[in-house]
Amino acid sequence: MIALIAAHFVVAALLLSPLRRRPVIGAVLGIAVTLSTAVVALVRGRDGVVSERVEWISALGLGIDVSLDGFGVLMTVIVAVLGAGVLTYSITYFDHDGTYARFVGLFVAFAGAMTGLVVAGDLFTMFVFWELTSVCSFLLIGLNDGSPSARTSAVRALLTTGLGGLCLLAGVVVLQLEFGTTRFADLAGVAQAGGAVNAAVILVLLGAFTKSAQMPFSFWLPGAMAAPTPVSAYLHSATMVKAGIVLVARLAPVLADVFVWRWWVVIAGSLTMLVGGINAMRQTDAKLLLAHSTVSQLGFLTLLVGIGTSTATYAGVAHLLAHAVFKAALFLGVGVIDHETGTRDISVMRGVARRLPVTAVAMVLAAASMAGVMPLLGFVTKEKALVALLKDIGAPGTVALVGVVVGSVLSVAYSVRLLRGVLAPDRGDAHSHESGDDAHHHVHGSPAAQWALQGPVVVLAAASLVGGFFAGRVGEWVGAASRSLDDKASYELVLWPGVNTAFLISVAVVIVGAIVGMRVPLRKFESRGVGERAFDATYDGAIAASKRLTAVTQSGSLPAYVAAVVAVVGAAVVTALVQGASISNVVLVADDPLRIVIVALTVVMAIGVLVVPYRFAAALLLGGVGFGVAMLFVGYGAPDLALTQLLVETLTIIVFLLALRSMPRRFAASSRWAPASVRLAISAIVGVAVPLFATAVIAARRAPSVAGDYLALSEPQAGGRNVVNVILVDFRGFDTLGEITVLAMAALGVANLVRMALRRRDTSVVEERS
Repeated sequence: MIALIAAHFVVAALLLSPLRRRPVIGAVLGIAVTLSTAVVALVRGRDGVVSERVEWISALGLGIDVSLDGFGVLMTVIVAVLGAGVLTYSITYFDHDGTYARFVGLFVAFAGAMTGLVVAGDLFTMFVFWELTSVCSFLLIGLNDGSPSARTSAVRALLTTGLGGLCLLAGVVVLQLEFGTTRFADLAGVAQAGGAVNAAVILVLLGAFTKSAQMPFSFWLPGAMAAPTPVSAYLHSATMVKAGIVLVARLAPVLADVFVWRWWVVIAGSLTMLVGGINAMRQTDAKLLLAHSTVSQLGFLTLLVGIGTSTATYAGVAHLLAHAVFKAALFLGVGVIDHETGTRDISVMRGVARRLPVTAVAMVLAAASMAGVMPLLGFVTKEKALVALLKDIGAPGTVALVGVVVGSVLSVAYSVRLLRGVLAPDRGDAHSHESGDDAHHHVHGSPAAQWALQGPVVVLAAASLVGGFFAGRVGEWVGAASRSLDDKASYELVLWPGVNTAFLISVAVVIVGAIVGMRVPLRKFESRGVGERAFDATYDGAIAASKRLTAVTQSGSLPAYVAAVVAVVGAAVVTALVQGASISNVVLVADDPLRIVIVALTVVMAIGVLVVPYRFAAALLLGGVGFGVAMLFVGYGAPDLALTQLLVETLTIIVFLLALRSMPRRFAASSRWAPASVRLAISAIVGVAVPLFATAVIAARRAPSVAGDYLALSEPQAGGRNVVNVILVDFRGFDTLGEITVLAMAALGVANLVRMALRRRDTSVVEERS
């Protein structure tokens, strides 16, 4: 599986560079990779749990760890098959231009990231792919980079899910420290108790809630509708938003008994289902209606897979499959209608059923499945959810049941609202679409292209219908997937459950929901959600505050910047010394008259750099300081350091002198960024702190020097008796290579400066002669 996941990214890289001028070929390659992943998952899944691991940082126990169990097989097939269907759809939907080429490459990478996430065997691996899905979704939502709304929506999604990712990482770290493992299989066998576990649960749930658009983080998902319809279909049905559901499903059997987990899941899921349903009833844009319906359905899924009972887990996995199928069909169907008629507004749609009968029938089937109408697969899975919640699981179960019933009424209502637009008849006679308001409604494209566009919609809608009639077979597959999460989750799906409490509730839900959906007028209620307003206010406030802070801290004064840095360093050193940091007793200034003279001259030249008014003289004195240090190196038996110092100082002086040719001779007046007393105080602190810091570093050694190892290993391992050469070439060869590269670049810069100086001189001579 790791090889197949890597293949997604290899193909994506090819599609974004060498094959970017052949996007259709790229789409075919993407279809081949995704379908191959589905086939391999199904074949290898028959052998039980298949685990693979690639070590990354073995000392820390980190690596890419995948585990293909029953749930992983189900999710991999959903991601891969729907990905192949959306890519097929996109060939007709998009113009074959640069945007489409970028879409195909990013889409394949997105599919690879989501595949890695659903088969992750531990939380660290999941986090890596979690972040990759955030990045890919950001790029896909903002695919139309010329659209301000697309850019804004992409940033909103990235910041929200990125913040959740940080919370998830913190939770993972806490679990690692608490239990010594983050493998899902190992976490199932440890006891959960204590404040650290509660903190980890809250952090993990915050990560899951942001990713799966749970309240109060649901505001980013409807904004993602700025993306093209194929992106929306894939994001809402199989990938991004399902990441949080996968995380909750993996951890619920382990952490559901932690008090904060169950109540957080029930409250967030119920509120999300209700708020998403209400917002869906306020929309006339079909894509926005479906986006808010996705929010509602995600609340339903979070509640089921997170509440932690075996029956609810089974029902949650079943509905996850049903939702992926009908939601992809609905989004792609809306894309067909928009592509062929020029509108997504259900309040003005007319005659879609007559002009696009196949698509209309498919939309009816998919919407009926979303509403939970018999004999569709959505009815079967929602029935199982009601059965699970009717079991006695205490107060959380009661709250969840009430939330699901009310949310299901809204599900029926917004499904009816959508179909009212799709099935609306033409105005007037049969030819009214050729004039007036419907003049822009026209079917275009060849019949083959239309069928290529409508084919995935028909297949997905048919899958919802066939899945309902063959509920028992589907239930067996769902059972294998859910048992990998909870070994007690072994139940079945049936099309006709008999007249029981759950069935009666379903009938009442459909009747009430249909009445509500028919009575609410088809007009948009203009308002922005509280979450969206809060995010925008926070974002704008942060930007404004950062500008004000930058205006204060980034004044443009180089002396002020330097003073701030050295003052902080000096204060830190002084603070450490005050708190008892030791200072070395081995401080040698000079041990013979010649060195005393060299030190004295070096100090004089250093002071001269500060007081001379001419740039040229200051550069020479600065070089003299460096040469004085080089002479001290020679005196203490370090000729290699002395030679390096001489070369660097010589090169530096040349650069200074060449650069100073284009500058005024005298220094400009010093800027008055602070009073003289402040500047003197900072200088004094730094002047005292730096030598003290150097002596403190000498005294801070707690282990023998590595020099002894170098001496011992120089000849046996490197075959050299010159220890310095061996260190430079063998032990620290890459450091030396980097230093040589820096010096080579500096030499090239000096050569260019010399050539410029010679060119200017020659030009001046020619001008004087002329």
